Amino acid sequence: MSGSRKAMWIARIPGIALALSVAVVATIIGKSIPVIGAPIICIVIGVAIAAIRKPSERFRPGIATSSKLILQISVVVLGSQLSLKEIVKVGFTSLPVMLGSLIVCLVGAYWIGKWLGIVGDLRTLIGVGTSICGASAIAAVTPIIGAASVDVAYAISTIFLFNMTAVLTFPLLGHLLGLSQHSFGLFAGTAINDMSSVVAASTTYGSVAANYAIVVKLTRTMLIIPISLGLATLERRKLKTDESKPNVHIARLVPWYLIGFLVVAAANSFGLIPQGIHHDLVQISIFLIAMALAAIGLSTDIAGLRRTGHRPLLLGGILWVLVSMTSLLLQYLTHSL
Repeated sequence: MSGSRKAMWIARIPGIALALSVAVVATIIGKSIPVIGAPIICIVIGVAIAAIRKPSERFRPGIATSSKLILQISVVVLGSQLSLKEIVKVGFTSLPVMLGSLIVCLVGAYWIGKWLGIVGDLRTLIGVGTSICGASAIAAVTPIIGAASVDVAYAISTIFLFNMTAVLTFPLLGHLLGLSQHSFGLFAGTAINDMSSVVAASTTYGSVAANYAIVVKLTRTMLIIPISLGLATLERRKLKTDESKPNVHIARLVPWYLIGFLVVAAANSFGLIPQGIHHDLVQISIFLIAMALAAIGLSTDIAGLRRTGHRPLLLGGILWVLVSMTSLLLQYLTHSL
């Protein structure tokens, strides 16, 4: 390891240690309150710390690593609980609910956003973030539509707020509606924006729900490819030039952890992962999820949420409710509920 790389990882230790500490405390508390679970407790503790005293600059590199890389590793580890046959089956059967929710959200973002007087780029970012994969989708389409940084910040703040709301309310709603593990997994995978929140909510509901939700969410994440290509085409037609916007590189739109998840699932399909360690791998993944969510809570920008204003938040809230209701309705109509 080079000196610069070593120094980079040393700089991340304080933030990683802080996220780890919160995860340990939340895991201990979670054992006493299993209906809530460590992931949700981690977010609550992290947000509380950020609200009282936001972690200083020295913690930020490690917090950023924990919130992104650790979460991605946890998703890869969860692949050990599934086979490729199950993944294909879940992805295929969830398509009607997934595509229906996507269409309703994008159409709603356009018309409701227009009615609220929200500018085109901002409503596009909120619509894509809500319908596909949160901040990842926003990051993917930002260079395509040439969105301003302030619009990106507003959209991410809006998506983040409703991600946290979903993590806290969806498990309770699922129990209230009497949803099965599979139904809740499909609900969470189609109605929650960001992967971290999908993992948190579904893990709280149960391991079967988590496995199902993650496959649905990863399938949904792939929809960013046709959406990005479609937006690039619209932008080029609008400006009547092929050189005014950057080319869309499909390979860059596919997250590495999706490939890792499939590779681990393939290994499990061929019996390369011993059955005896499956339970341990689940526990490891849950702890990594808790650690990542602690970091996400710690990085909450309370001031940024205040600056967002009411109209983007109102649009995000309406779309969030719309997608949630559409997911449940389509499950009922397709007899998945």
